[in-house]
Amino acid sequence: MESYYPIAVKALKEYKLLITFDNKEKRIFDVAPYLSDSFYAPLKSPPIFNSVKISPISLEWAGGIDICPDELYSDV
Repeated sequence: MESYYPIAVKALKEYKLLITFDNKEKRIFDVAPYLSDSFYAPLKSPPIFNSVKISPISLEWAGGIDICPDELYSDV
């Protein structure tokens, strides 16, 4: 499977992200199922969730919270 990396991200309502990948495809990724995990629990705070940014090959939030780029692309 070929890997695609995010090049743009926008936080949406209900813990969803609109992600543009390097192949120019746009997908919506639902973060809500991850929020029950203690690692992702800080993202329940809207200011923290909305602070999402592009890291070198994935997305990242404060405190080093990230999601694998393959997961971002395939779990939509």
